[in-house]
Amino acid sequence: MFERRIVSTEDGSSSIYVEGLNEHYHSTHGAVQESMHVFIKYGLELCEKKSISILEIGFGTGLNALLTAILAKEKNLNVQFHTLEKYPLQSQEYLLLNYGEEFKEENLFLNIHKCEWECDIEISREFTFKKINVDLEFWNPSNKYDVIYFDAFAPDKQPNLWTETIFKKLYDCLNEVGILSTYCAKGQVKRNLKAAGFVVEPKPGPIGKREITVAIKM
Repeated sequence: MFERRIVSTEDGSSSIYVEGLNEHYHSTHGAVQESMHVFIKYGLELCEKKSISILEIGFGTGLNALLTAILAKEKNLNVQFHTLEKYPLQSQEYLLLNYGEEFKEENLFLNIHKCEWECDIEISREFTFKKINVDLEFWNPSNKYDVIYFDAFAPDKQPNLWTETIFKKLYDCLNEVGILSTYCAKGQVKRNLKAAGFVVEPKPGPIGKREITVAIKM
């Protein structure tokens, strides 16, 4: 396991830097602005249902889950959120992140991190949550999803998670017209998504990034 440390990004929100991988959990241009753009605007908000099942690949700091729970409450959605994470943060790490303070949702953020793993937990009336401690390669889906947040480390850091085989697994566990959103726009990643059956739609990127990728199961 590589050493991790808390860093601040340009919009004032926290992220984590992994020393041995030379990799950040979020964009250095702004953790919150990136997550809002990639996973909320071009993930959750593209789904027109009021009852939405979401799968996240890479729980990480819990930021995407927090933003989703906040939006579910604001828009009166019914969200079931499953997230996969092989290397969870320790309490001494997530307690230093400033997302709860920034959104005035400290209790919500802590409940997301502190809740039991491998169980469906009702975090709020609008948001049911399950954390799964597993490697994506060895995970066997048992549910169908409307939206997938694909937030693994970059392909040059975790190439085994960006393959046609992985994307076919995710394609198969999506409902029809299901959406996969990711910050990555590399050509090979888009080709692997297409080979798995997705229709790939490039979208404008957040601050500091020209393009992101949305893939749809048609």
